[in-house]
Amino acid sequence: MKIAIPLADGKLTMHFGHCSGFALVDVDPQTRKIIKTEKLDAPPHQPGLLPSWLAQRGATMIIAGGMGQRAQQLFAQQGIEVIIGAPSEPPEKLITDYFAGTLEVGENICDH
Repeated sequence: MKIAIPLADGKLTMHFGHCSGFALVDVDPQTRKIIKTEKLDAPPHQPGLLPSWLAQRGATMIIAGGMGQRAQQLFAQQGIEVIIGAPSEPPEKLITDYFAGTLEVGENICDH
């Protein structure tokens, strides 16, 4: 599986649509081990672009801080599972916590 995490300064950013880049992390779901992490610059901001852009790069899940309802729908249409309300942590910690069942998600801070 490939997990996308929107970044700012090496950590998850709270507003995924305006991030500076993404960590795309390949994970073996059986062993729950990180295989590879790739960092990509985000494309120029364009409403509705990121779900298809990430799907084309193989993402099957996105861990985000905040995300509007429409963006969540667009990710679902691309077959990408969405986890929102995650804390601003490095990608490796978020993924390790997710597979350990200890990822604490809070409020969706995005209301549009």
